[in-house]
Formats: sequence, C-alpha cells, structure tokens
Amino acid sequence: MTPIKHTIDQVVTQISQVILGKELQIRLVLSCLMARGHVLIEDVPGVGKTTLAQVLAQVLGLSFQRIQFTSDLLPADIIGVSIYDKDAKQFKFHNGPIFAQMILADEINRATPKTQSALLEAMGEHQVTVEGETRPLPSPFFVLATQNPLHQVGTFPLPESQLDRFMMCLALGYPNHETERALLKGTDRRDMIKDLVPSLTLSQILEIQQAVPKIHVADALISYLQAILEQSRQSPRYRVGLSPRAGLAILHCAQAWALMQGRDYVVPEDVQTVLPGVIGHRLATLVEQQDTRALVNQLIEEVAV
Repeated sequence: MTPIKHTIDQVVTQISQVILGKELQIRLVLSCLMARGHVLIEDVPGVGKTTLAQVLAQVLGLSFQRIQFTSDLLPADIIGVSIYDKDAKQFKFHNGPIFAQMILADEINRATPKTQSALLEAMGEHQVTVEGETRPLPSPFFVLATQNPLHQVGTFPLPESQLDRFMMCLALGYPNHETERALLKGTDRRDMIKDLVPSLTLSQILEIQQAVPKIHVADALISYLQAILEQSRQSPRYRVGLSPRAGLAILHCAQAWALMQGRDYVVPEDVQTVLPGVIGHRLATLVEQQDTRALVNQLIEEVAV
C-alpha cells in the first residue's frame, strides 16, 4: 500500500503549491475521486473552488470540461444534440461537454431544476441516454460541482435527489492570516496552473479505484457504521435518516481514505474523518438553521465505537 500513499502524497504536494492551506479538503476530494464518487463544493465566490478543479484536472492528467450553469442553460447544452447531416442524409449526434473525464459544473445552483436533472443519470450510472440510445461516459468520470450559498440572488436549491448523487459536500472556507498573506505576495494562481505536470497516469488512477473496494473492513467496523445509520434514523432531530446509499458512500470513502494513508484496512478514525463531508449535506437538508458540523459531531458522540 505504501507506493499508493507515496503517489497520493506527491499529488497533494503539487496541488498544495497552488491551493494553499487546504490539504484536508484536497485529500477529501481525492478520496471521493478514488471511491468513484462526485463532490460538491459550497462556498462564497472567490475562495478557489474553480481553481481547485482546474488544478486537479491538470495534475491528474484528465480531459477537462467546464460547464457554466446559468438560468437559460438547457439539458441538450450539457449532453449533446443530434444535427442533420445533409451529405450523409441522417442525423449525427454531437457530444456535449459531459463527455469528459472530469467535469466542473460551475455554480450548479444557478441553473433550473430541469437542467440540473440532466446530470442525474450521468452521475449515477456513468452513461447518458439520448433519443433512446445509451452512450457510455469516459472512465474515470468525476463531477466536481460548485455552488453559491442559497441566500445569494439567482440561485435554485438542488433537489434532494440531486444532492444525494454527490458523495461529498465540502467547503473551502477563508484562508488563515499566513496563507492569505502568501496569496497576496505570491504569483497569480492561474499562471501557476499551466506549469503543472501530471503526477498520475490514467492507468494509475484506474488501478487505485479498483484497489479501494479491496480494502479490508472488519465486521466490528460494519457494526459501527450501521449504528451511525440507525442513530440517524431513530433520532428525533432528523425527519429522515441516512439512506443505504449514504452508508455505502461512507464505507467507500473510508476505504479510499485508508488506502491513501497507506493501510489495507479501515479503522473508526477513517469513518469519522470522512463522515462530515459525506453526510453533512444529507442531514443539513432536513434540519433548518442548524450548524452542519455540530449535527455530525453530535451523531459521532452518540454512537460508541
């Protein structure tokens, strides 16, 4: 397992040269990618969400497409459209930007629910169905979406079904004093991106993704995970408990986190590390005006290891 840890550490170091002071968030995004999930980053504009996506694509060597979500964006603008070819005398399908290995869905909550739903099949099954024909998406397929806080003008809340498709929801937050000073005195971050070289090959990424499900999970740890799920369903604080899909997301993220730490087995600390990112957006949609971090911490404290 050590070679994978060494490789991931190199990737994190390279990304951290551009995205300063956010190592935990970088590692969580990578664990989500390695667990074949998708990540939603919710934060105020200007904290580096888009830059993180561009750096990830560059360092991982993935084909990259940015989709700017706006209120007039249509599903066909994402998936693609058939155009009549008069020479061939037939319709020819032209791929939309969804046919890339990494998608930046920028400001996803500025689009209407109809357009947001165009991503559901792609994120869930890694394929799209157009005019009755199913077209596979490239592998790996990773969606990193950003959204602005819902109190900002011109936003549409993501439906719970769409939110649930994201394995993790994270926030970058403001930089600390030293990090912000380094940003202000340093080179423009966008100028640094073009100088980055890929640290992973496509075969290495797929190899790590295939290794994640093989990480050992003891029966006692499965019991701990089940206890967390049951507590969320029995507690009066939540109108709806965590779904089986949420349980699988916690498990797969914990396996990926363990692998990135150089272990071939999962420990409770792995579960607790990924838990806020995996369940925060699922619980936050059920309890109004309550701090997500506090909700998750309460859940961890209530369940004995």
